[in-house]
Formats: sequence, structure tokens, C-alpha cells
Amino acid sequence: MTMALTTAGGHDHAMFYPEGARADYDSAAAPGAGSAEIRTMAKRSALPGEVPSQLIDARIVELGDWRGKLLARLRGLILEAHPGVLEDWKWGVPVWSSDGIICTGETYKSTVKLTFAKGASLPDPAGLFNSSLEGNTRRAIDVREGDRVDAKALQALVREAAALNAGGPTAPAKAKGKPAAAKVARSAAKAPAARGARPRKASR
Repeated sequence: MTMALTTAGGHDHAMFYPEGARADYDSAAAPGAGSAEIRTMAKRSALPGEVPSQLIDARIVELGDWRGKLLARLRGLILEAHPGVLEDWKWGVPVWSSDGIICTGETYKSTVKLTFAKGASLPDPAGLFNSSLEGNTRRAIDVREGDRVDAKALQALVREAAALNAGGPTAPAKAKGKPAAAKVARSAAKAPAARGARPRKASR
């Protein structure tokens, strides 16, 4: 799901919700699973005074199974890939950003999903994207228990996403036009000759 979003830094992003933002997470929604605070946390963004990284830590611990271990590993790879990555907690999921959202980390009963906000614009030679392939903006990676994670390819995707957010190939060119004098000269060269005027013959 997408929506219009402007960050505190003034960056405009396509309206974006991760796929799990509107759904209860399995372990949080299951009867007797976790505290009321954790179940509430799974549906909201970080509150003032809360540290997003600690909320992500709590989510990993709360999962308590292979999903928590996998989420922790993917988190480590993302943070190692680009030194400028910031962690946040929005829509009840971890969010990693650099000049805009790079990806979110969602957990389901049988998968851990990384959703790249601008994945459709990223090169993916290793073919990591295997979900949300029908849209024009985002792409996702579903990782299941026992799946092998291509760390090198994932980190390359993170770096590409960060570069795109910072003004990569799809960003408007900074100096696309030509100087005014050049435009005037070009216009004059293309202008038709005045009526009645004949080209002069070169004198011998």
C-alpha cells in the first residue's frame, strides 16, 4: 500500500506502507503471545522518547524463533552495507533509511520480508526480489526458514537503494539545459531567411 509521506528532513516519498503494516503479526496476535505493550507496538510507529533500535531489539527478542534470528542477521547486513543507514520503527515494523526509505523488515508466520520502497528502480542481477513483483515502485524479498541469504547481493541492493535516494540515475539532472547564449545562437541558426533577402555570392 502506498501513500504520500514527507519526512522531517523535507524529503518527499511515494506513499508507502509495508505489506504487513495493516495486519497483526502472527506472534503478537496469537492468544497469550507477548505483552499488551508488544501487541500495541506491532501496530504503531515509535513514540517521542522511544529509541527505534531498542524497539527493533525488542521485536527480535519477542519473536524468539528462527524469524528473530533471521531478522537480526538481515539487520546486521543492512547496517554494515552503508554507514549512513538510520533505523526507525514505523507502521509496526523496522525501517532502514538513508535520504529516504531503503527497506522495511516484516515478519510473518512463514517468512521474513524485506520490502524495498523503490525496488522496481534497482538493478537486481542476483535475482533476490521474489515478491511484490507486479507493482511499478516497490519490490520485496521473502526469506523462509532454511533459505540461504546472499549477503553480498543483499548489501549491494542496499547500497544501490541508498545511492538512488541520494540522487541516483532516476533523479533529475542538475544542469540539463545549455547556457542562454548558446540557445540564442542555435535559434538564430534555425530561423528562416527574411523575405526578399538573397544569399550573397562570395566575391572572387
